[in-house]
Amino acid sequence: MVVVRDIFNGKKSFGEFMESPEKISTSVLANRLQLLERAGIAEHILSKSDKKIKLYFLTDRGIDLFPILHEMVYWSKRNLNREFHPFSIEWFKRHKTQSPEETITQNKNSYKIKREKLLKLK
Repeated sequence: MVVVRDIFNGKKSFGEFMESPEKISTSVLANRLQLLERAGIAEHILSKSDKKIKLYFLTDRGIDLFPILHEMVYWSKRNLNREFHPFSIEWFKRHKTQSPEETITQNKNSYKIKREKLLKLK
């Protein structure tokens, strides 16, 4: 789910995923990306500037995972006594006054706009 979270947050390339705080190995990351593509959750296009670079994006099926990710994040906040990544802290602040439904709808729509911009680069 880390890769799906990162795609939602705007990361697109293998190199960007490697910068995630989880420090996932290259072989595991490559395997996860292939798995997401085989499951129809993510797809990729080649970068216009460098055809060796794959730019990953979520399909509609992948976007439909957002409510599950949302609940997992808030479950963690309620039930685990641990420090959160600065991204998560900002997330909680930004969506503090919204209902889960509003947050989910806003983020799904926002991602669809980002995806359309990416696909126009094709």
